[in-house]
This record gives sequence, structure tokens and C-alpha cells, in this order.
Amino acid sequence: MTTVLHANPRQFVSTEYNKQIAKRALCYLQSGFAVHLRGPAGTGKTTMAMHLAGLLGRPMVLIYGDEDLRSSQLVGSQSGYSRKKVVDNYIHSVLKVEDEVRQSWVDSRLTLAAREGFSLIYDEFNRSRPEVNNVLLSALEEKLIVLPPDSSQSEYVRVHPQFRAIFTSNPEEYAGVHATQDALLDRMITIEIGESDIETEKLILTTRIGLAPTQALKIVNLIRSYRRRSEQIKTSSLRTCIMIGRICHEHEIPVSGQNEDFRHLCYDVLLSRFHEGPESEATLSKLLDQLP
Repeated sequence: MTTVLHANPRQFVSTEYNKQIAKRALCYLQSGFAVHLRGPAGTGKTTMAMHLAGLLGRPMVLIYGDEDLRSSQLVGSQSGYSRKKVVDNYIHSVLKVEDEVRQSWVDSRLTLAAREGFSLIYDEFNRSRPEVNNVLLSALEEKLIVLPPDSSQSEYVRVHPQFRAIFTSNPEEYAGVHATQDALLDRMITIEIGESDIETEKLILTTRIGLAPTQALKIVNLIRSYRRRSEQIKTSSLRTCIMIGRICHEHEIPVSGQNEDFRHLCYDVLLSRFHEGPESEATLSKLLDQLP
């Protein structure tokens, strides 16, 4: 059974940076085009996708890209059997028995969303093999989904006028992703999602976690400085900020370079995530010493 979700607007922190992206994406979606949010891990693509689905005001269906995903998991498949048996003994000397067994067809997430006019979020769709996503080509362009011949259903599913699709992906240099076919990219509008600005990251820490603004700003600046020194500018700092900020808030650890618990927390989270080695540890130690 496919689960239909509803967006929770309280999970989204609205800043000027996010508003501009959401405004553009919503405009494209309302005109009937699929939107593709592309950017490094941890930049909030999935959160933005769910926010957009909430703005559309329709239930949403979520799919995660996976190497082992099959087309049947998008469209649907035969699942189980239905059996009908009729015994006719109206004339005592004649016994008539009819026994019919049929396979049951079950729609999968894409077919359900397209048929009912729901919003489809396909998270990290380029982790699925390109041939699996071929079914999306006709769904986005011709507004039709072709079902397998043995589906015991109509040969086609017409896409509901309110059906909308939102895709997210990481750049192709990430491990475990596939190159996306040009035919699919040509059917969607791609918005590059970069790193959030300092004000956005600070507001997320204060709103979602409950940190004081000064503490949040110190964490954001510390992690950004360390990433620049380690030359790890392609990765996002947002997820790391949330991780350190939540632990500090829940365990009452002061955001201070003089506090041993905070220093150990930063070592554990940052060294393994961005760069390991004595030189990297010395860089982080120096930044913690300079933390106001």
C-alpha cells in the first residue's frame, strides 16, 4: 500500500534566500513544468521540495532514488491473486463448476500520483539507473503512462491535470549516482541550489533548534572558516551546523573554544567530515582558540 504524505509547513525556515528559490520554483510548477533542484548534499533540497509540495496544496508521494529500483516500483505490478469459484448444482444430475484465478494489479507511486493529481517528489533520482526513469518521459511530456500488457488494466493512464513532479539530485561527481539522460533533463526546469547564506543558516539554528543568535552565529562562522582553510568549499556546512548546534543545545554545552566538551564535539564532527590529519587538527584547534 502506497503512503500519501502531507507537508508540515513548520519544518521550513523562510528567509529571503529561500523565498526567492521557492517563488521561482512555484511559478514553474504552477505552469505545469517539472522542477529539478540540483546541488551538493546538505543544502536543503529535500526540505525545499517538500515545502513546494505544501505550497501546491495537494497530497504528495515520495520516491527515493536507488540503484536497485525497478520500473515496476514506479509504475506498478501484479501483486497476489483473486479467485472466483462458482458451483452450480441446480439440476441434481448435473454439476457445473467454474473456477477463475486472476492476478491483481497494484499501482505504484508514480502511477498513483499521476492518476490522482498528487505532487510527486523524486529524491536523488539520479541514483536510479537511467533506463528505470524512462517511464517519466511520456508522463512529463505526453501526459501518459504506458502500463505493461499484462496489467489487467487500461493500456494507458492519463496524467491528472494537477499532477506535479519535483526532482532533487546531487552533482554527478558524487559516489553512487548516474548520468541523467538529456531527454529527461529537457523535460524539467533545473534550479541550482547552492550553499545558504550566513543569515539563513543562523536562522535555521535559532528556529529549529532553539540556540541563541550569538551561539548560532559562532557555530556557523567556525564551520565556514574551517571549510575554507581545508579547501572543502564544494560541500555544504548546513547539516554540520545543525548536528553541532543540536548536541550543544540538548546537552547544554557552551559554544566556547575554552570548553573541552565543545572542542571534542567539533573534532569528532568536523575532522572526519571535511579533512583528517595532524595539519587539519591543528587548523581546527587554532580556530577554536580564536573563537570569541
